[in-house]
Amino acid sequence: MIPAGAAGGIDPQLRHLTETLALPGLLVGYRVIASGDEFALVAEEAASITSPGMERRRASGAARRVARELMMQLGYGGLPVPRSASGAPVWPAGIVGSIAHDERVAVAAVGRGRDFAAIGIDVELAVALPPEMLELVATPRELRTTAEHPLAGKLLFAAKEAVYKAVYPLDQVFLEFHDIEIDLAARTATTRSGRVLMLRYAVSSHVLVLASAQSGV
Repeated sequence: MIPAGAAGGIDPQLRHLTETLALPGLLVGYRVIASGDEFALVAEEAASITSPGMERRRASGAARRVARELMMQLGYGGLPVPRSASGAPVWPAGIVGSIAHDERVAVAAVGRGRDFAAIGIDVELAVALPPEMLELVATPRELRTTAEHPLAGKLLFAAKEAVYKAVYPLDQVFLEFHDIEIDLAARTATTRSGRVLMLRYAVSSHVLVLASAQSGV
């Protein structure tokens, strides 16, 4: 786990969340987005991010700054993480990873491809999902099994976002929310194609969810 850099500040709650999610061989880090993070984009990354909006580029720079610091810990120093045409990050050969951000924080998770076939991460503010969104996100079984959890909807949303990020590079198939079934108690997710991923999640100021599948499983 790495904390935010000095410019972005350190958030104890986010530090706790990322420490909770980390696995052997899978690194998780965060950064509080700060003015100037847009300049963290290296040339290849900046050229691949076509959005002219400063806030978007700043958040993308912060997320990639975290990702590069994590990759350095794995021995992959100074390598760019450009954006593909689909919007997914393009990782260096030998690396599997995922990035996410909201308006305030950026997070990343990376591991070696020999250890992990898929990694996905998502971060959301820890507030309840609006009822109309919950109906779009949750399957009937999920609604029955998570009805008593005040943040169940947001957990399901973040988990499905993380799963999609993890499996899209493998299958190149768009998944609707109901194409992914989440079991929060078992901490697993199953896609319509039968892929099963392990989930780790933590809740504090934010909801942070990590989805992963080991190589060869």
